[in-house]
Amino acid sequence: MLVFHKMEHSAGEWQHRAAIEITKDWNGVEQVVLQNQQGASARVSLLGGQVTSWRNKHGEELLFTSSKAIFQPPKAMRGGIPICFPQFGNCGSLEKHGFARNKVWAIDDNPEMRQPNDSNGKSFIDLLLKPSEDDLKCWPHSFEFRLRVSLATNGDLNLTSRVRNVNGKPFSFSFAYHTYFSVSDISEVRIEGLETLDYLDNLCERQRFTEQGDAITFESEVSRLYLSSPNVVAVLDHEKKRTYVIRKEGLPDVVVWNPWEKKSKSMVDFGDEEYKQMLCVDGAAIEKPITLKPGKEWTGRLQLSVVPSSFCSEHLDL
Repeated sequence: MLVFHKMEHSAGEWQHRAAIEITKDWNGVEQVVLQNQQGASARVSLLGGQVTSWRNKHGEELLFTSSKAIFQPPKAMRGGIPICFPQFGNCGSLEKHGFARNKVWAIDDNPEMRQPNDSNGKSFIDLLLKPSEDDLKCWPHSFEFRLRVSLATNGDLNLTSRVRNVNGKPFSFSFAYHTYFSVSDISEVRIEGLETLDYLDNLCERQRFTEQGDAITFESEVSRLYLSSPNVVAVLDHEKKRTYVIRKEGLPDVVVWNPWEKKSKSMVDFGDEEYKQMLCVDGAAIEKPITLKPGKEWTGRLQLSVVPSSFCSEHLDL
């Protein structure tokens, strides 16, 4: 089904029409394909509200998905951008990374997000998650989670999450956009923007350390939570001569993860050598959980761009 969105705002009628295709995957789960006029695209599964593909105008896939990923609901797929909510990792009583990534979301027919600057010229979809009775048994808090995924005219991928407390009492949660970037060779990749920051090392019982390098490079397993991070972080892929630029709001932490060789062999839904072609760099709110009072709302935004690496060093304020 091909849907053309044309909406109005106070400044007048848009000049853009954004094409959205709604299909079903081989498990019968609906997925939404966003496209722009230049040929870039993004695919979003209603299972987990998970972005499963993001391609540039040349058709190159920018997100990693394991060749051994298990596409079987309710298990989340290994790759893309899983939504970790209301818990990240095993830091709580819920299933790993929380339940949002394993639930079927609804298309939000009455989204509250109408800001022109978030929508104009973009192809976008609004999704909604509310807790089921089973969810409330394991996490007794009523919420509305609204997710907008949009593809800009320049190919940027934008995710905006809004969590509202519709409960009668406060609740706290942690959150992450668990982004799997596709890279050419992990040994040729570096991250800039996290220098001198403190981080919690999950390989050392979450001990706190300070980053000493000029940039983060990879030669073994890494599982870290960088604290009080800047709102712009860059992942430079030397072999491809391209840079992923991560811009974020409301997400003070950054998770950096690569399982390396030994850990890769222990994961059933991950190829033994695939650690060389991926890197997770997540905008997150984990160290200090978000606390929402009744009726209040939290917003976390992520913008992903791809630029030539030469452009990055000259024009980005890292």
